[in-house]
Amino acid sequence: MRLLAQLTDDPWGGVSPSVYETGRLVALAPWLTGHDARIRYLEATQHADGTWGGPGEYALVPTLSAVDALGDRTAARKGLEALRRLLNRPVTLPDTVAVELIVPALAERLGLRTSLDPRPLHALRQRPLPAKLWHTLEIFGPRPEVTMTNGIVAASPAATAVQLQHPRPGKSLDYLEAVQRRHRGPVPAGVPVPLFERSWIIVALRSAGLDVPDAMADHISAVFSEEGAAGGPGLPPDADDTATALHALALCGSPRSTAPLDRYREARHFACFPHERTPSTSTNAHALQALRGHDRQLEEWLRDMQEPEGFWRDKWHASPYYATACVTNALKGNEKAVEWVLRTQRDDGSWGRWEGTYEETAYAIRILSHSQRDVSRAMVRGAKFMQDWGDQPHPPLWHDKDLYTPTRIVAAEGKAALHLTCVGCR
Repeated sequence: MRLLAQLTDDPWGGVSPSVYETGRLVALAPWLTGHDARIRYLEATQHADGTWGGPGEYALVPTLSAVDALGDRTAARKGLEALRRLLNRPVTLPDTVAVELIVPALAERLGLRTSLDPRPLHALRQRPLPAKLWHTLEIFGPRPEVTMTNGIVAASPAATAVQLQHPRPGKSLDYLEAVQRRHRGPVPAGVPVPLFERSWIIVALRSAGLDVPDAMADHISAVFSEEGAAGGPGLPPDADDTATALHALALCGSPRSTAPLDRYREARHFACFPHERTPSTSTNAHALQALRGHDRQLEEWLRDMQEPEGFWRDKWHASPYYATACVTNALKGNEKAVEWVLRTQRDDGSWGRWEGTYEETAYAIRILSHSQRDVSRAMVRGAKFMQDWGDQPHPPLWHDKDLYTPTRIVAAEGKAALHLTCVGCR
């Protein structure tokens, strides 16, 4: 399968560029090759209303970054007007990475007032940063306590550039040059993230009954530690990557002890990191799978998190279809979720939060595949929409510092959904 070959042949992964991260490189590392291409990318991706990024509250972080990066250019002036509109009311923040710190930091740089409390940001600037915040080092500046892994700071081009400070030859500069060259200027917010990519793809394919070489598990086992697994170089281990990697290894016939998950337990559920701002339903669904369903308290917690309409929300994804697919996979079905999916199918057979998408339709089909009732017609309509999608780009729906698309994971989820439709309709 070409998708699996890419995991081995291309170490940089399939992650879409980030307006936020690209803007930080423009503002903080103009010495890096590809500077003009990054400026052109920012100018080309601005929306008609002056914003960048996703709908609603998802526009705030990328727009702040792009406006700060573009200085006195026309696009920046238009973006500044949009920011004033966004900030001239109580600020609603998306649950993206470190958003409560990024927004006041960039607003401060631009001289904009917000309703957000800047004191947590200022307090962090006066003491050593916890490792989980190294991924957002660009809003703090270089720190002596920050370490690099193969020249990379927390899988982040912007964080690496800030720690490097100026173009010194070595692994860090080689990393930055390679990442910007891959995307011809713009860069993703998290790259490379090989364990994240491999684990999610293995789980998507194997759990749908598709073949994955057992050797794929070797790459995951090699980066496991006593603290669990991290998505990419320099990132701290976390419960989500640890749980999904454990589940992937079990599916490949290479199970290992789930003891590393214990350090993330908090009462009835698991936290992704210590002192977590909001819990993650998808992480806890992955933990339940890693534990092979043998955790009654965790199962009850997941059921308690279900919304009255039948879906779940999550901190790692903008779409409730992702969270709901994760939880129903772990619970091996949930008819209330099935009812919600059937109720929200669009006229063209698709599903989606803002519009019908290939990715969200794949998750909806996965949810339906667990149903005990005959839902084959809805699944076939969804599969037809996916088959007609062709080579269209996948809208960014995953949470990092702003929205992004892990393209290979989306492709794997699509293959799994189409396979499940065939199996369910025989």
